[in-house]
Amino acid sequence: MTKKALLNVDYTNDFIAEDGALTCGKPGQDLEAYIVQITNQFIQNGDEVIFAIDGHLEGDTFHPETKLFPPHNIVGTKGRELYGELHYVWEENKEKANVHWMDKTRYSAFVGTNLDVMLRERDIKEIHIVGCCTDICVLHTAVDAYGKGYQIVIHEKGVASFNQAGHEWALDHFVNCLNAKVIKE
Repeated sequence: MTKKALLNVDYTNDFIAEDGALTCGKPGQDLEAYIVQITNQFIQNGDEVIFAIDGHLEGDTFHPETKLFPPHNIVGTKGRELYGELHYVWEENKEKANVHWMDKTRYSAFVGTNLDVMLRERDIKEIHIVGCCTDICVLHTAVDAYGKGYQIVIHEKGVASFNQAGHEWALDHFVNCLNAKVIKE
Protein backbone atom coordinates (compact mmCIF):
# COMPACT_ATOMS: atom_id res chain seq x y z
CA MET A 1 0.00 0.00 0.00
CA THR A 2 1.31 3.43 -0.94
CA LYS A 3 2.08 5.63 2.05
CA LYS A 4 0.43 9.02 1.83
CA ALA A 5 0.36 12.42 3.45
CA LEU A 6 -2.15 15.26 3.57
CA LEU A 7 -0.82 18.78 3.07
CA ASN A 8 -3.09 21.46 4.52
CA VAL A 9 -1.87 24.59 2.74
CA ASP A 10 -2.68 28.04 4.17
CA TYR A 11 -6.20 27.45 5.44
CA THR A 12 -5.87 30.45 7.76
CA ASN A 13 -8.00 33.37 8.89
CA ASP A 14 -6.21 35.82 6.60
CA PHE A 15 -6.95 33.69 3.53
CA ILE A 16 -10.44 32.49 4.49
CA ALA A 17 -12.23 34.67 7.05
CA GLU A 18 -14.56 37.42 5.85
CA ASP A 19 -12.23 40.05 7.32
CA GLY A 20 -9.00 38.27 6.31
CA ALA A 21 -6.20 40.40 4.89
CA LEU A 22 -6.09 38.41 1.62
CA THR A 23 -9.33 36.44 1.80
CA CYS A 24 -10.86 34.30 -0.89
CA GLY A 25 -14.08 34.65 1.13
CA LYS A 26 -17.07 32.39 0.65
CA PRO A 27 -15.39 29.91 -1.75
CA GLY A 28 -12.78 29.25 0.95
CA GLN A 29 -15.30 29.21 3.79
CA ASP A 30 -17.35 26.61 1.91
CA LEU A 31 -14.39 24.19 2.16
CA GLU A 32 -14.33 24.09 5.95
CA ALA A 33 -16.43 20.98 6.61
CA TYR A 34 -14.62 18.98 3.92
CA ILE A 35 -11.14 20.04 5.05
CA VAL A 36 -11.95 19.24 8.68
CA GLN A 37 -13.40 15.86 7.71
CA ILE A 38 -10.48 14.78 5.51
CA THR A 39 -7.91 16.04 8.01
CA ASN A 40 -9.54 14.03 10.79
CA GLN A 41 -9.71 10.99 8.49
CA PHE A 42 -5.98 11.15 7.70
CA ILE A 43 -5.08 11.66 11.37
CA GLN A 44 -7.25 8.73 12.51
CA ASN A 45 -5.83 6.48 9.78
CA GLY A 46 -2.30 7.21 11.04
CA ASP A 47 -1.31 8.96 7.81
CA GLU A 48 0.95 12.00 8.01
CA VAL A 49 -0.81 15.37 8.17
CA ILE A 50 1.24 18.49 7.56
CA PHE A 51 -0.05 22.00 8.10
CA ALA A 52 2.14 24.02 5.69
CA ILE A 53 1.38 27.57 6.75
CA ASP A 54 2.56 30.83 5.22
CA GLY A 55 4.30 33.12 7.69
CA HIS A 56 5.48 36.67 7.13
CA LEU A 57 7.22 39.19 9.36
CA GLU A 58 5.66 42.56 10.05
CA GLY A 59 7.22 45.25 7.86
CA ASP A 60 9.36 42.87 5.77
CA THR A 61 10.07 44.96 2.67
CA PHE A 62 12.41 42.36 1.16
CA HIS A 63 9.90 39.55 0.67
CA PRO A 64 8.85 39.33 -3.01
CA GLU A 65 5.14 39.14 -2.11
CA THR A 66 5.34 42.63 -0.57
CA LYS A 67 5.00 44.11 -4.07
CA LEU A 68 2.08 41.83 -4.97
CA PHE A 69 -0.18 41.49 -1.94
CA PRO A 70 -1.16 43.38 1.22
CA PRO A 71 0.47 42.19 4.46
CA HIS A 72 -0.98 38.80 5.42
CA ASN A 73 -0.30 35.80 7.67
CA ILE A 74 1.91 37.91 9.92
CA VAL A 75 3.61 35.67 12.49
CA GLY A 76 1.95 36.00 15.90
CA THR A 77 -1.37 37.40 14.64
CA LYS A 78 -4.89 35.97 14.60
CA GLY A 79 -4.75 36.18 10.80
CA ARG A 80 -2.19 33.36 10.72
CA GLU A 81 -4.25 31.00 12.87
CA LEU A 82 -6.04 28.14 11.18
CA TYR A 83 -9.58 29.03 10.14
CA GLY A 84 -12.70 27.81 11.94
CA GLU A 85 -12.94 24.24 13.16
CA LEU A 86 -9.57 23.34 11.62
CA HIS A 87 -7.95 25.39 14.40
CA TYR A 88 -9.47 22.99 16.95
CA VAL A 89 -8.44 19.92 14.96
CA TRP A 90 -4.85 21.19 15.16
CA GLU A 91 -5.10 22.00 18.87
CA GLU A 92 -6.53 18.56 19.70
CA ASN A 93 -3.98 16.62 17.63
CA LYS A 94 -0.75 18.65 17.56
CA GLU A 95 1.03 16.30 19.98
CA LYS A 96 0.44 13.24 17.78
CA ALA A 97 3.48 11.85 15.99
CA ASN A 98 1.77 11.98 12.57
CA VAL A 99 0.62 15.64 12.84
CA HIS A 100 3.08 18.40 11.93
CA TRP A 101 3.20 22.20 11.62
CA MET A 102 5.54 23.62 8.98
CA ASP A 103 6.25 27.32 8.56
CA LYS A 104 6.69 28.35 4.96
CA THR A 105 7.64 31.71 3.49
CA ARG A 106 7.12 31.11 -0.22
CA TYR A 107 4.22 29.85 -2.32
CA SER A 108 5.51 26.28 -2.41
CA ALA A 109 5.61 24.27 0.81
CA PHE A 110 8.85 22.74 -0.49
CA VAL A 111 10.85 25.97 -0.83
CA GLY A 112 13.02 26.72 2.19
CA THR A 113 11.54 23.90 4.29
CA ASN A 114 12.45 20.31 5.13
CA LEU A 115 9.19 18.98 3.63
CA ASP A 116 10.89 16.77 1.04
CA VAL A 117 13.22 15.28 3.67
CA MET A 118 10.32 14.68 6.05
CA LEU A 119 8.28 12.90 3.37
CA ARG A 120 11.19 10.76 2.16
CA GLU A 121 12.13 9.76 5.73
CA ARG A 122 8.59 8.43 6.11
CA ASP A 123 8.61 6.75 2.68
CA ILE A 124 5.68 8.89 1.50
CA LYS A 125 4.95 8.50 -2.20
CA GLU A 126 1.52 10.12 -2.52
CA ILE A 127 0.65 13.67 -1.48
CA HIS A 128 -2.94 14.85 -1.03
CA ILE A 129 -3.35 18.63 -1.07
CA VAL A 130 -6.11 20.86 0.30
CA GLY A 131 -6.17 24.57 1.11
CA CYS A 132 -5.78 27.97 -0.42
CA CYS A 133 -5.17 29.30 -2.98
CA THR A 134 -5.66 26.77 -5.77
CA ASP A 135 -3.74 28.81 -8.35
CA ILE A 136 -0.98 30.10 -6.05
CA CYS A 137 0.30 28.14 -3.05
CA VAL A 138 -1.51 24.88 -3.84
CA LEU A 139 -0.32 25.06 -7.47
CA HIS A 140 3.31 25.87 -6.65
CA THR A 141 3.41 23.12 -4.03
CA ALA A 142 1.99 20.64 -6.56
CA VAL A 143 4.47 21.70 -9.26
CA ASP A 144 7.38 21.12 -6.87
CA ALA A 145 5.90 17.78 -5.74
CA TYR A 146 5.66 16.72 -9.38
CA GLY A 147 9.28 17.70 -10.00
CA LYS A 148 10.34 15.61 -7.01
CA GLY A 149 8.47 12.54 -8.25
CA TYR A 150 5.50 12.41 -5.88
CA GLN A 151 2.05 11.17 -6.88
CA ILE A 152 -0.30 14.13 -6.43
CA VAL A 153 -3.94 14.09 -5.40
CA ILE A 154 -5.90 17.35 -5.32
CA HIS A 155 -9.24 17.41 -3.51
CA GLU A 156 -11.48 19.73 -5.54
CA LYS A 157 -13.85 20.17 -2.57
CA GLY A 158 -10.82 21.17 -0.51
CA VAL A 159 -9.29 23.97 -2.62
CA ALA A 160 -10.38 27.50 -3.49
CA SER A 161 -9.05 30.85 -4.69
CA PHE A 162 -10.06 34.49 -4.82
CA ASN A 163 -9.62 34.16 -8.60
CA GLN A 164 -12.22 31.76 -10.04
CA ALA A 165 -10.61 31.70 -13.49
CA GLY A 166 -7.25 30.89 -11.90
CA HIS A 167 -8.88 28.19 -9.78
CA GLU A 168 -10.38 26.50 -12.86
CA TRP A 169 -7.14 26.84 -14.81
CA ALA A 170 -5.14 25.27 -11.98
CA LEU A 171 -7.52 22.29 -11.69
CA ASP A 172 -6.99 21.61 -15.40
CA HIS A 173 -3.23 22.13 -15.07
CA PHE A 174 -2.99 19.61 -12.23
CA VAL A 175 -4.45 16.88 -14.44
CA ASN A 176 -2.97 17.75 -17.83
CA CYS A 177 0.51 18.94 -16.87
CA LEU A 178 1.25 17.33 -13.49
CA ASN A 179 -0.54 14.00 -14.03
CA ALA A 180 -2.37 14.60 -10.75
CA LYS A 181 -5.58 12.95 -9.74
CA VAL A 182 -8.30 15.49 -8.97
CA ILE A 183 -10.93 14.02 -6.66
CA LYS A 184 -14.27 15.67 -7.39
CA GLU A 185 -16.44 13.86 -4.80
